[in-house]
Amino acid sequence: MWEYIEERARKCAEYIVATGCTVRACSAHFSISKSTVHKDVSERLKYVDNDLYERVREVLEVNLSERHIRGGIATREKYIGKMHKE
Repeated sequence: MWEYIEERARKCAEYIVATGCTVRACSAHFSISKSTVHKDVSERLKYVDNDLYERVREVLEVNLSERHIRGGIATREKYIGKMHKE
């Protein structure tokens, strides 16, 4: 694997572990696509740094389990915002 890809995978993983952010937030922070971040941290990272891979996987599993809650909150805020504008 090329060195810059390994470095990008490590940086994304360290950012996700440090902040607990989602793949979407990480992609916005580093200005790369969500698919690239996801492939880096879920496939490539295990060959580069297995310990870091395990820690990222734990964060991503928590994010996945909470995704429906965040979606509901976002929808609620959207409609509350519409009610205040009227």
